Amino acid sequence: MLRRPVLVTGANSGVGLETALHLAELGFRAVVTARPEERAESLAKAATEAGVEVETAVLDVAGAQACEELVPRLDLWGLVNNAGYMNVGRLDDVPIEDAQRQLEVMVVAPIRLVKLTLPSMRRRGEGRVVNVSSVTAHATAAMTGWYEACKHALSAVTDVLRREVADDGIDVVLIEPGGLNTGVADKAKDDLRRRRPGSVAPSAYDRALTAVDTVRPFVGEPVAAARVIGEALTAGRPRARYRVGADAPVVQLIQALVPERVRDRLARVGVSE
Repeated sequence: MLRRPVLVTGANSGVGLETALHLAELGFRAVVTARPEERAESLAKAATEAGVEVETAVLDVAGAQACEELVPRLDLWGLVNNAGYMNVGRLDDVPIEDAQRQLEVMVVAPIRLVKLTLPSMRRRGEGRVVNVSSVTAHATAAMTGWYEACKHALSAVTDVLRREVADDGIDVVLIEPGGLNTGVADKAKDDLRRRRPGSVAPSAYDRALTAVDTVRPFVGEPVAAARVIGEALTAGRPRARYRVGADAPVVQLIQALVPERVRDRLARVGVSE
């Protein structure tokens, strides 16, 4: 296992950064991507401070040509698809171009990277793909529709991929974290403030801003997800799905026990005037 090359996307902060450092500690050859270039430099600095070695590459995962130039030459054993972002707002307030970009980054790009990685894994007769989804793949909430659409889709294609490549000796693992302190809350608030003025329901944005601050003290730390990803990459027989955080099973329990009509009514309180 020592020095097996693993690519981690979206590693400039949060789960991606902690995963990169953890994998390097475990002895993997961690190749990490971030954008723009100054973020890649800060990532390299974090690795130096942690006393580990990582390789950095500036990469926009939505750029097909850049991916095609980088990935094949890495001869990867493992791939961690982590890149993503929230893009918060009511569905009628989010520009379609923004949604298309998000789908490209969070759904299309991971499968593109898988396609580019599979030849080296098949040549080895082994490999591991870890896709970082979310517990929201089992739920929906106000203001995060496109994010949840991406996570639902990523979870679905991960399940399909796992079945399709099993005979090649390749394991495909889904990571589903709950709420984590990754800086997402601050970015979500930026989205909410930016889209509030043009919305037909500005007070819904005010309630959402309050909700972000309300839940912030209860989320976990990204290092918890990084350790689970490390477990998924080092296990002899990894599970198909790992959930991270105390809130993850709670979300699924609510989905199973609370009638949909009740959930809809509660959600309308958050998004209506």
